[in-house]
Amino acid sequence: MKNQEFKPIKAIKIEKGIKTSELVDKMGDIGFNARYISQSSKILEEAILDKECRLFLGFAGAMVPGGMKQIVIDIIDNNYVDVFVTTGANLTHDLIEAIGFKHYQGTTNISDEELNEKGIDRIYNVFMKNEVYVKLEKFFEENFDELSKAKSPREFLYLLGKIIPTKERSILKACYEKNIPIFCPALTDSGIGLMVWGQLIRKKKIDLDFFDDLAKMIDIAWGVKKSAILYIGGGVPKNYIQQALQFSKAASYGVQITTDRAEPGGSSGAPLKEGISWGKMSTNAKFSDVFCDATIALPLIYSSLLDSVGKIEKKEL
Repeated sequence: MKNQEFKPIKAIKIEKGIKTSELVDKMGDIGFNARYISQSSKILEEAILDKECRLFLGFAGAMVPGGMKQIVIDIIDNNYVDVFVTTGANLTHDLIEAIGFKHYQGTTNISDEELNEKGIDRIYNVFMKNEVYVKLEKFFEENFDELSKAKSPREFLYLLGKIIPTKERSILKACYEKNIPIFCPALTDSGIGLMVWGQLIRKKKIDLDFFDDLAKMIDIAWGVKKSAILYIGGGVPKNYIQQALQFSKAASYGVQITTDRAEPGGSSGAPLKEGISWGKMSTNAKFSDVFCDATIALPLIYSSLLDSVGKIEKKEL
């Protein structure tokens, strides 16, 4: 604390008609997690505008059912992200909406036995009709010959993005159109994985090389001059990015949005600072941890970025 220059807290004054980006900026003058939301928007702004920097986005948790799909699509369309790593569950729910189904506002104050009898699946306070899996199975049955041409999960998801309907915007389609590589190291742990298994037991064949994806991911990490990371949640997507950075160039910028705690030792709760010890985060990196529900923090951060950055030219890997 020696020679510490204290910056006073400025209580937020909300004016009528204030823009979200203006609110996020004001959050930078107060305490607790609100300040980190503001810091995160500024760190990401710098990373996105840095022409030498490439952004790796890790996307975990039930974010598509939670309503975050369009923000991710917009982040992709605005050329903010260069590499996308996610869970099979998010891609499954994205595909479910792409083929015409919806997620619905629900409640936690209900009998799950009753929901089961009515064929309704619950994701906290979001509902989904279980019948979606019948349509999903039909979709894979009709398109499996094309999908089976893929030699890696990355190629499989590229083909999936190519063939899904264009009427409903989707993350898979957006990544296909922008040629953004999608990595899903735990693809089998999802509805999509089950649908592929269903085709295999019908004697249809597909051989996806997960280690080809790992080699590609490490090649990308090795090839970039500077890297930035944005983690929505943690889990497998976060660790998949982290391990690639460990063997290449440590991240220069980082933002993590999570509700997990550090004490149990899990990746999802590990603060970004911990990555310095592994060589995953640069010792002079600019980073911020936001301990908040991502459905609250991500819209605020993206809204601020949309005003400050807008759409940028696509950076080539």
